[in-house]
Amino acid sequence: MAHSVVMPKLGNTVESSIIVKWHFEEGQRIAQDDILCEIETDKATMDVPAGASGVLLKRLRAEGDDVPVLEPIAIIGEPGEQYDAAAGAAASAADSVKATHDQEPEAQNRPSASPTGSAAASNPAGMVAASPRARKLAEKGMVSLEGIAGSGPHGRILERDVSAVLQNAHGFSSAARNAVGRGIAEIGTDFSGESGSGLGGRLLASDVARLAEKTREPGAGAAGQADYTDEPVKGIRKIISDRMLHSIQSSAQLTLNSSANADQLLALRARFKQSAPSLGLAGVTIGDMVAFALSRVLPRHPALNAHALPGIVRKYRHVHLGLAVDTPRGLMVPVIRYADSLSLKEISAQAKQLAKACVEGTISPDLLSGSTFTLTNLGAFGIESFTPILNEPETAILGLCSIVPRPKAEGNGSEMRIGLSLTIDHRIVDGADGARFLKDLAAVLAEFDLYLLTEGLKD
Repeated sequence: MAHSVVMPKLGNTVESSIIVKWHFEEGQRIAQDDILCEIETDKATMDVPAGASGVLLKRLRAEGDDVPVLEPIAIIGEPGEQYDAAAGAAASAADSVKATHDQEPEAQNRPSASPTGSAAASNPAGMVAASPRARKLAEKGMVSLEGIAGSGPHGRILERDVSAVLQNAHGFSSAARNAVGRGIAEIGTDFSGESGSGLGGRLLASDVARLAEKTREPGAGAAGQADYTDEPVKGIRKIISDRMLHSIQSSAQLTLNSSANADQLLALRARFKQSAPSLGLAGVTIGDMVAFALSRVLPRHPALNAHALPGIVRKYRHVHLGLAVDTPRGLMVPVIRYADSLSLKEISAQAKQLAKACVEGTISPDLLSGSTFTLTNLGAFGIESFTPILNEPETAILGLCSIVPRPKAEGNGSEMRIGLSLTIDHRIVDGADGARFLKDLAAVLAEFDLYLLTEGLKD
């Protein structure tokens, strides 16, 4: 019997994953433990095993597709075996599971575009019965819901019905549609009558680029080559882009810039580096010390250790500290949970472990959610102040900047000061509250050695 491979659920917070690369072509024989494809979320990458031995009969999704969890992505069986029933059963099971979590009322029909990109007339509400997921897929695939035979109760159109239409009719894949929207194709490029290399002749992003090249004049580059390159915004980069834009558009963000005396931080860092290995302090960084200070100061300012949710502000008793990590795949924010109960050494160790897992792409998705406050550090790049963007639904984020010499406020000479850029959600946190938080944090950082004596270097 044919085996349906579904998109795995990578953690409780992951709703979909992107197929980065297929490792097998249709018709190739595959073993149960072979890696069928590589997938990616906004949090991590993962290899998907085949789960059954046989022949890869059908790849139901293309590279670059963003596939909801538990949706079928491939069928494995024996040569010539019918697989429609397996695909349908998997799709029905996925719809049943998702239906239990879908609390939103059905949206009205939205205008959908024809395969050539022209807008089709929208349908009056109630004329076409379709699930929310079916509507979303129809909009992304640029097909109209009218005329699609629904397989759900009372003829309701389900996601699998729309998927079947996309697989058997010419049109644009979601990646191709995005490519057109980003201007990869010149205005006036004619796609009518063109057959793509996707399922059922669908146009993929590569087809859009190929067809657009026919009408594009040579650029200023040598030998008639264009003097630019086009890179699709996809995967983590696309998700980061969407979230950053939504964060700016959905909250009132205000950034306050301040600084703190860093003489004691620098002195301690030097002593830690020279300390005995048995103490386990040699790897403690300035960023670790700031993270430790944050974990102790934030409980005194609950409005900044909070989430802005619809109609309420959820203030947390404990600090779950998010740390922005720069990785080859994009920005990731792992979380040190209950940071307010950890020692400096423990915070330093966890920060390094989490950052390493992010860079290597092995981080568990569950370790990339649930932060109550985020620390982002650009100090190593010489940045003296910047505007961090809120990590929704948090109400505040601190940007750590470079350490520079400044004249002393009193007396002669200079002192080393570390820049602090705090962005707050001004709907929840007043400017004065943000200023008081920065003042308290600066006081702890300025006398960090004395603060550690009070706290103790707990193991």
